[in-house]
Amino acid sequence: MISTSGNSPVEEAQGRGAVTVALTGDCGRLREMADISLCLPSTDTPRIQEAHILAGHIICQLVEEALFGGDHE
Repeated sequence: MISTSGNSPVEEAQGRGAVTVALTGDCGRLREMADISLCLPSTDTPRIQEAHILAGHIICQLVEEALFGGDHE
């Protein structure tokens, strides 16, 4: 779940048994509710969203390396 405010609802995903990962700004209530949280200590919406994009790219790179090895482009 990506939430700039950190206060989006997560109960539906949890009710379905999903592992919840939250990318948030300003450490709202999702920090405590999600299974894994990446909290960006900022209230500046554009900076939070830019950091979320970067985090998404990093996660994709790590998954590709894990699945296909380090030489995959």
